[in-house]
Amino acid sequence: MKIKYLLVLLVLISGCKEEKNTTKLDIGAYRAELKVNDTLSLPFNFEVISDSVLKIYNAEEVIEVTDISYKNDSVYIQTPVFEGFIAAKIENSVLYGSFIKAGLNRVMDFKAEKNTSRFDIYEGISKYDISGNWETVFSPNSEADKYIAKGIFKQQGNTVRGTFRTTTGDYRYLEGVLNGNQLQLSTFDGAHAFLFTAEVNDSVMNGMFYSGNHWKEPFTAIRNEDYELPDANSLTFLKKGYDRVAFSFPDETGKLVSLEDNRFKDKIVLIQIMGTWCPNCLDESKFYADYYNKNANKDLEIVALAFEYVKTEKRAFKNIKRLKDNTGINYPILLAQYGSSSKVKAQEKLPMLNHVLSYPTTIFIDKKGVVRKVHTGFNGPATGEKYLEFKKEFNDFINQLLDE
Repeated sequence: MKIKYLLVLLVLISGCKEEKNTTKLDIGAYRAELKVNDTLSLPFNFEVISDSVLKIYNAEEVIEVTDISYKNDSVYIQTPVFEGFIAAKIENSVLYGSFIKAGLNRVMDFKAEKNTSRFDIYEGISKYDISGNWETVFSPNSEADKYIAKGIFKQQGNTVRGTFRTTTGDYRYLEGVLNGNQLQLSTFDGAHAFLFTAEVNDSVMNGMFYSGNHWKEPFTAIRNEDYELPDANSLTFLKKGYDRVAFSFPDETGKLVSLEDNRFKDKIVLIQIMGTWCPNCLDESKFYADYYNKNANKDLEIVALAFEYVKTEKRAFKNIKRLKDNTGINYPILLAQYGSSSKVKAQEKLPMLNHVLSYPTTIFIDKKGVVRKVHTGFNGPATGEKYLEFKKEFNDFINQLLDE
C-alpha cells in the first residue's frame, strides 16, 4: 500500500507547475509533525517567509528552501540537496500530506499548522539539568547492532539542544525539551527525520531512537564529563600488503578519473568517500568546498567518490549535480557506485582499506602518493568544540604536508 500511495503522489506532482487561482502558503511560523507510529509524532519547525521561500529550523541550523511549487490546493516542497520532499494539501492554513523519499520507497504522514513551539512544555522548570557529556550505547542488548556514542547537551530551562557523536559522525542539530524526567529531541533536514525520547535523572538516561517510521533502537547513557570516543584517525587504515590507494571511476561526462591523472601528480590529495544522501557528508562537503576554493593556489586536490543508493546512473549524477550546485563544490565527484550505499560493497571497490566504516571517510595522501592518514566520520558544526578542534587539526595537518 505504501508503494502504491507513493506512486499516486508522484503522478500528482510530476507536472506540478504553478497555476492560476492556486492556494498558497500563509506567511508565518509552523510546527510540522511526521507520524512515526500510531501514538508518536516527530515535530520540527519551519517559517514561511513568502509563498516561494521557507526556512526549516533545527537548533542553530537554518535550512532555506526555495524549490516550492503549487497545483490547485496543494504544495510541493523540495528540500535542498537531498531527495526528500513534502507533498501536501493546504486547508485553512493547515497542511496535510506526506514526506516522501522516493529512492527508498519511504513515506511518512505529514501535518503542519501555525505554531511557534516544537514540543509542548507541560511542566514548570525541570528538576534535572542534562547539560554536559553522556557516555552512550545504542542497541546495548545486541552484540550485532551495538555501537557507542557521546551525548553533548546544553539545557536552558526546559529547552535542550545538542547532539550525539558516534565513531562515524554525529546526529546533527537536535532540539527539544525536558518535561519533568521526560526528554524529547528531534531534527529534520530532508534526508533524516530523527526523534529521541528518554527517561532521565541526574546521571542516567534510558531511551529510544527513531529514524523516521522505519527504524528504532534503544539507548542508554550515563553522565561522564571525561568520556571520549576512539580516535577518528585510528579506525580505518590500509590493509597489510598495500601502501597506496588506486581507483578508476567516471565523472559526469563519462570520463574515467584515477590518481594517475596529471592533476593529482606531486600534489596532496584528499579522497572523500561520501554520498549525496548523507547529512554528515553534506557538512563535510561544505567545509571542503570552502577550503578548496580559498586555497586554489596550493598544491592540493580533493576528489570525492560517491556511493549512491538510487537505482540509475542518470539519477545518481543528477543528485551529484544538485550537491555541487548547492555547496559550490569545484572539485570532481566521481560515481563509485549506484543502486546501493552498502559499506561492504564500498569496501570491495576500495580493497586496500580494512573496511569502510563510515560515510564520510577521508584519505589523506601526501605529494609522493603515500597514505598518511585516514579520518573516519566527520564532526560537524552541531558538535561545537569538536568541530573547532577538527578544523584546527585539519589545517595544521594540511600545512604540514604542504611544507614537506
